[in-house]
Amino acid sequence: MASNKLTAKAARLDFSALPGGLPASVPPAAAPAAAQAGAAAPGPVPAGLPAPGAAATAGAGAAHEAPSLHRPKTAPGAMMAFATDARSDLMRENDSLRARAQEAEALRGQLDEALGDLAQWDGAKAARLLDPRQVDASRFANRHALNYSTPEFAALRAEIESAGGNVQPIKVRRMAAADGGSAGSVGVAAAGDAGSAEAERYELVFGHRRHRACLELGLPVLAVIDNLDDRALFVEMDRENRARKDLSAWEQGMMYRRALQQGLFASNRKLAEAIGVDLSALGKALALADLPEAIVQAFASPLALQFRWAKPLADALAANRGAVLACAQTQAAGAADRKPRDVFDRLVAAGQKGVEPFHPPQTITLERDGVAVGTVTQGGRGEVTVSLKPGQVPAEKLVALAECIDEFLRRPTGKR
Repeated sequence: MASNKLTAKAARLDFSALPGGLPASVPPAAAPAAAQAGAAAPGPVPAGLPAPGAAATAGAGAAHEAPSLHRPKTAPGAMMAFATDARSDLMRENDSLRARAQEAEALRGQLDEALGDLAQWDGAKAARLLDPRQVDASRFANRHALNYSTPEFAALRAEIESAGGNVQPIKVRRMAAADGGSAGSVGVAAAGDAGSAEAERYELVFGHRRHRACLELGLPVLAVIDNLDDRALFVEMDRENRARKDLSAWEQGMMYRRALQQGLFASNRKLAEAIGVDLSALGKALALADLPEAIVQAFASPLALQFRWAKPLADALAANRGAVLACAQTQAAGAADRKPRDVFDRLVAAGQKGVEPFHPPQTITLERDGVAVGTVTQGGRGEVTVSLKPGQVPAEKLVALAECIDEFLRRPTGKR
């Protein structure tokens, strides 16, 4: 009896509201009943009406085509179908998420690779092409004009011409615009634009010969633009040139002398510390820069002067300046292909010619009433020193003493 009650309750349940159920307007048994009725109907079919078999066939075809007719008829079946559909949706969504995750992982790998490539350029500055006419030499420029007539410069120029420009960039810094505006307020002119070549100016930090070659060839110059103060510009210029080992000793000395004269550094020691050179090496370079112009002109090119020649030349000038300068004038008028070593030897020899060893006399003691009151001595270079003990010359007699000395010095040599 319990089984009959469960069967009766199950018959009264409405499964049309379950997912995948049939529409409420179409009873589940309607289609089969109609098919049976059509199959059992006897007799002829009036003209113009479809045959019962045809209707049944069409109904069966429609039932076959409609997936809703094949939905489960029991609650467990419907729930199973719903679970299957939900599981299919979850699987599709899971597949979509997995594909997206794989795509994201691939993009992350590309990003990591790009970041790795960028890391090697950390701190690098971009280079750009400039019209070389926009670039001016620095006031600390250390290149002599003869540098641009050497075979080395000719080879560099040919290399830049072959490459279509300088491969290794020069470095510049912005200067105030030519019209008085602030630096950077005017756009950089395109290479070859003569009208805008004065719009913005740049000052060379290093790369004078590369810039000169591009200027002569009419090619844009590849340059790195940096913001530097005067001291930083000077230090970078010096270190870059010394690293290349193509700057002469005299050019370095002139560069150091110019920096000191313009107050970039308070002393030789501060300058040596800033550029990282030995103080004695700096002194030799400055000694070359301090040579008289006549000595420099004695050489066919000042680029031939060497660090080790600074002291011998200075000593020769101290020993017999007149003879050395006269010799320098003679050398300057000589052949253009005179050898630097020969000129150096002649200048040093001129400093030693006609100089006899000086033997200073003994110290002369000044006495007054048999008591020593002072001395007169002559040093190794001929200087004379008069020394009087305290109290020998009152303050009011200093002028008289000076007049006596002045009168003595004015006398002819033979009457002294």
